Amino acid sequence: MPNVSRRSATAPMSPIRRLVPLANEAKRKGKKVYHLNIGQPDIPTPKEFLDGVRSAPVEVLAYSPSQGLPEAIEAFLSYYREWGITLSPEEILITTGGSEAVLFALNVACDPGDQVIVPEPFYPNYNGFSRLAEVELVSLTTSREDGFHLPPQEEIERLITARTRAILFSNPGNPTGAVYREEELGLLAELALKHDLFLIADEVYREFVYVGVHRSVLSLPELGNHAIMVDSISKRLSACGARIGAIVSRNPKVMDAARRCAMARLSPPTLEQLGLVAFMGHPRHRQVLQEMVEEYRRRREVLARELALIPGVSFQLPEGAFYMMLGLPVDDAEAFVRWMLTDFPGEETVMLAPGEGFYKTPGLGRDEARIAYVLNEHDLQRACEVLKRGLESYQEVAPKAPV
Repeated sequence: MPNVSRRSATAPMSPIRRLVPLANEAKRKGKKVYHLNIGQPDIPTPKEFLDGVRSAPVEVLAYSPSQGLPEAIEAFLSYYREWGITLSPEEILITTGGSEAVLFALNVACDPGDQVIVPEPFYPNYNGFSRLAEVELVSLTTSREDGFHLPPQEEIERLITARTRAILFSNPGNPTGAVYREEELGLLAELALKHDLFLIADEVYREFVYVGVHRSVLSLPELGNHAIMVDSISKRLSACGARIGAIVSRNPKVMDAARRCAMARLSPPTLEQLGLVAFMGHPRHRQVLQEMVEEYRRRREVLARELALIPGVSFQLPEGAFYMMLGLPVDDAEAFVRWMLTDFPGEETVMLAPGEGFYKTPGLGRDEARIAYVLNEHDLQRACEVLKRGLESYQEVAPKAPV
């Protein structure tokens, strides 16, 4: 039997999805599972978007252009103009979700064997994308105690080598909820210019800011040729299955290379692009987005209030996105999550994302888990009650670490 490639065989499994078979088995047995492990919102996708898909004037569902439909590109451009960012159509390419945009960015910025610095904890799919692109991620550790903000310049700069090609970060942060301050973006810009690096900014959660102000990497004029921005409508429109994202840069060489990548995969989804066009053309689109953000603000407050009632759980109130990294009173968060899905008694349980998979540094995150507060307020409150009981019960049966 022929062997598969080492590149694919060693691609890491997602800590967000790896334990899904256990959750499915629990549900098969009749147990209700509160899914706090994945950023899948329960808020209905806007009617304006869905109506645009349903009423699309399509007789033949054809390929769209590799760069995206011109009217969909204009929909993105009009959205960015609302944020004070002016772009030309040549500076944006529509991708099959934000995931493809990250993969394109890594392939455009790096050759095999190059290095990319990424603050940890980070979105774990960066691991998979980097493995497929044969790029080495170099982790820059941040801490919950500091709100997962960047360390001093010298700690970042000591990681830069002759193989470093880019710094990749999400802002607002997944899984941290950190919103980078003006001085932090200034620091990253200074390093990019000093060492001739790309800054790859994953700005999927830009709408979801509760503390501070989000500033796009594209708003820093000095970064013209160094900035690559990744985007997606998945979260802001509660349309994860639409698979519409974007890669954006003012660097013409970056965009030419990205278009070559896009030609190889032919086209992004056609109907969903038309849904975006309809949504952005509707006069209520800003109101819809604002209402969604306010809903997550309320959920954030409910989650913080309920978690504060659980002994041993530690957290920092997130400044943005809709995630929270928890410190848990357990030695092995993954073992606890598994136990909650397989052995916790009762008719309800909770699924979290074990924290270790959000780090590259060995040993970090073993007592942490990520929560995605994507459930309604009632379900969030109930999930926290179940989590509290689960932790209390687990203390009695958990294997004790050797002294």
